[in-house]
Formats: sequence, structure tokens, C-alpha cells
Amino acid sequence: MTQLKDEGGSPWLGDVRVRPYGITDGPRLRRMSGRLSTHSLYSRFFAGTPHIPDTYVRHLDRLDHWDREALVALVDDDIVGIAEYVRAPADPHRAELAVLVTDPWQRHGVGRLLVGCLALTAARRGITAFDAGVLPGNRPALSAIRTAWPLVRPWHEDGSAHFRLPLGAPA
Repeated sequence: MTQLKDEGGSPWLGDVRVRPYGITDGPRLRRMSGRLSTHSLYSRFFAGTPHIPDTYVRHLDRLDHWDREALVALVDDDIVGIAEYVRAPADPHRAELAVLVTDPWQRHGVGRLLVGCLALTAARRGITAFDAGVLPGNRPALSAIRTAWPLVRPWHEDGSAHFRLPLGAPA
């Protein structure tokens, strides 16, 4: 278990456990929707949706835990964050990264914890870089990328910023 800190550096009340997404996590993931704003959902799925899409839950139920992996952050029995990668078919050394953290747990280190754990897992599986697409208005995600990968610069395409995040050199 990991003790996270609040924005002021004080220990956050509660322990966060990180583990791979499992086949029994679908109901927990659906419940997570109740703690996500429309802005958070739009920032993650790049579309207006009132809840986590069922197609996304079905996608996660078919993870192979090698080319497609997801880790969840749990507090008690609730998912407070999820990070996943999908290996690029054209280049097996790269994978697309996506992260979603419930609104009450944003800016408390959950995303950073999940990405760090996922990066270690991915590197052991031969992935050397994550690719990430971020909407321009998603300031927390842009800030997190700038903090962890200060030398990485985005390119812009289809209305979003795209990053190549090397796994061997995050700051």
C-alpha cells in the first residue's frame, strides 16, 4: 500500500492499493462514473459521455496483460484511478497510454503512482516509450507530463497534443 500526500504535502487519509485490472472489476469501474465530472470523462474519452462507456469496460475485460495492460488504484473497494497501455501494432516498443482518476482523488498523486507502476511493468515487457494524446484544455495532464518528462515537446494533430514519453528517462 502507498500513502499519498495531499496538495499541501500532508498525508492523505486512506491507503491506495495498486494492482492489475481483473475480470471482476467491471462493476467497480462502472461505479467509478459517479465520481467523475463530465469534464474528466470528456478529457479521457475525447467525447461527451455521462458515464464510463460500456464498450470501454468490455475492452478492459479482454486484456491480455501483455500487449494490453491496465492497473487500478483502489481505496477500500472503490477504484479511484485506472491507467492502461495498448501496445502499438506497428512498433512493439511503443504503447498508447491513458489515465483516468476520479475527481476527488485528482492532484493527490494517484495518476503519477499509476503511471509509474505501469511504466515499470511496460519496460519489463520491452516497451520503451508511451504515446499519449491530451486535449489542450486538460491542464492537469499537460502539467503531469511536463513534470515527469520536462524535455519532451508535443506535436499537435487533430485538435490534441501528442507526446512520445520515453520510459527509461522520466525525471
